[in-house]
Amino acid sequence: MWQCQAMGTSGRRNMRNWRNTRDSEKNWRKPGNTVVKRSPDVTKVWGRKSEQLLRIDDHDFTMRPGFGGPAVPVGVDVQVESLDAISEVDMDFTMTLYLRHYWKDERLSFKSNTNQSMTFDGRLVKKIWVPDMFFVHSKKSFTHDTTKDNVMLRVYPDGKVLYSLRVTVTAMCSMDLSRFPLDTQTCSLEIESYAYTDDDLMLYWKEGNRSLNTDERISLSQFLIQEFHTTTKLAFYSSTGWYNRLYINFTLRRHIFFFLLQTYFPATLMVMLSWVSFWIDRRAVPARVPLGITTVLTMSTIITGVNASMPRVSYIKAVDIYLWVSFVFVFLSVIEYAAVNYLSTLQERKERKLREKLPCTCGMAHPGLMSASYSEVDVNTTGNYGMPEENGVRRERILAELVMENDQVTGHVGSRAYSDVWIDTHAIDKYSRVIFPGSYILFNIIYWTIYS
Repeated sequence: MWQCQAMGTSGRRNMRNWRNTRDSEKNWRKPGNTVVKRSPDVTKVWGRKSEQLLRIDDHDFTMRPGFGGPAVPVGVDVQVESLDAISEVDMDFTMTLYLRHYWKDERLSFKSNTNQSMTFDGRLVKKIWVPDMFFVHSKKSFTHDTTKDNVMLRVYPDGKVLYSLRVTVTAMCSMDLSRFPLDTQTCSLEIESYAYTDDDLMLYWKEGNRSLNTDERISLSQFLIQEFHTTTKLAFYSSTGWYNRLYINFTLRRHIFFFLLQTYFPATLMVMLSWVSFWIDRRAVPARVPLGITTVLTMSTIITGVNASMPRVSYIKAVDIYLWVSFVFVFLSVIEYAAVNYLSTLQERKERKLREKLPCTCGMAHPGLMSASYSEVDVNTTGNYGMPEENGVRRERILAELVMENDQVTGHVGSRAYSDVWIDTHAIDKYSRVIFPGSYILFNIIYWTIYS
């Protein structure tokens, strides 16, 4: 009984609450009553207002401004942020820049009491017309997207538009390496419209050379940036017509100090080292032969190392001339010792034959000529017999003079054939000490005069 009464009381209470709620809803729906709603997303409301203010939906932005009329002028200026890399092997360069476009599109004009512009990010760019620029001869390029797409669009009340983006591009640069590493290279970044000919779009530098600005901190490890400048030309394609093309030209001069340390100085030192053999005794074969071979192999290593880091061009570079001439000097120093050694051997053979043909000296009229027994004289010094040195160089003479004096006593026939045989093997080394350094110094003077 008590439970039923409690349930009846609870049911009546719920019924009263439901009726009060229904009556309150009816009162909210009556005219004049204020209804409190949740405030909408402010960014979405502002986005709708901006597009309505620019009347984007009222125009077809797939067509260029002033379609059917004269070409729309598009001014360009560039801020070069960095020149990242120059590659001789790939014949290209990498540059990061801010590319800005200026044009007027009356379809984007709007009313403004303050005459202030409106700035947007890359989302609005996809809904309006923008110039379709591309980089001619580019191998790879991209627009930076960290943390958002690095794109900016600014619209002024009269319809003028500023469109800016940050781009990194790798473009081709045809280099002439005939004077490498004493060369100067000129590369260019070319900008052009892909679809619109000069009848539809007139591309120009907004302020001439002042349209190109560079960061003062730009520097390269191997190059000195000498000049940045702009030019404008027309490019013709047989299938589509004439296009305006903008050029960013920059001139680079290579730093020579790195190559002096890594290439020229080592090559010069190897050539000078090969001259040391001219002051070593010709009979010291274990000293002169390894010295010559070592310098030749070192020069070969230097040449191989330089060519490994260079493209395989079909012409001779300046560094090739220097290295190969240096290699020839080193090689000739080895050949010089081979000539000395060969002539020395030839002399010894002639002396041996001469000793075999000499008559007995026991009855000679001038026995004082023989200061020592024949068997005790060294084979390499045979013929000196106490003769003094002349001008610091010991002259080696065959026994021709001895035999000629013996002819007066014995009347030996056939000894005259040896009277005019003179061989001075030391003279080759003596002349080489002057000719090799003098020739190499002359070559260096001519080389640096031509290529400096």
